[in-house]
Amino acid sequence: MPTKQKLIIQLKNVHKDYEMGDSIVEAVGGADIKIKRGDFLAIVGPSGSGKSTMMNLVGALDLATEGEIYLDGENIEELEESELAQIRGRKIGFIFQTFNLIPTLTALENIMLPMMFQDYDEEYREERAKKLLKEVGLEHRTQHLPKELSGGERQRVAIARALANNPGVILADEPTGNLDSKTGKEIIKMFINLNKQGKTIILVTHDMEIAKLAKHIIRLKDGKIEK
Repeated sequence: MPTKQKLIIQLKNVHKDYEMGDSIVEAVGGADIKIKRGDFLAIVGPSGSGKSTMMNLVGALDLATEGEIYLDGENIEELEESELAQIRGRKIGFIFQTFNLIPTLTALENIMLPMMFQDYDEEYREERAKKLLKEVGLEHRTQHLPKELSGGERQRVAIARALANNPGVILADEPTGNLDSKTGKEIIKMFINLNKQGKTIILVTHDMEIAKLAKHIIRLKDGKIEK
């Protein structure tokens, strides 16, 4: 019999509220989500539906106002911020629409950075960063700054950086939003291949054509899961 897939991320009746002046705004209301190792999940919804808040909760970047969030079986509400940062850095790789590369660091140095926070030695960091640049087809761009790279190249560096600590989960927020359609398709192919290699992929997107490539889709409306 096949082995049962282990839950990697779970949200139990999660609510997230924000104070807006004298009012309380519910950004996410009563979310129950189970994400198994090896899943390919898309979180979709119109602007203002709560996608960004949901991404922060699923990615253990934010704590719930109410409810429980588990990352690989650990309740993140019970962890110190320093512990959570270490665990998050090992288990989740983040990719953002605006790339979020450090402008003063080369492509190689940007990829090496997450490994520094996990206390890997410099020789290992450089060797792995070069390997990842080769895997994303940018071995000839090691010493280039982000401003010297195209949008597609910057996103490839961002993907390589997300893979630096070999996390089990890749969380991508609108990863094709700033790319032309051809480059966007190439980036999505990379996510499909990473999923085939066993990575858990979570895409936050408003593009249903991209979302349809996922195995599961969560639709948000006004902070609540519609489907």
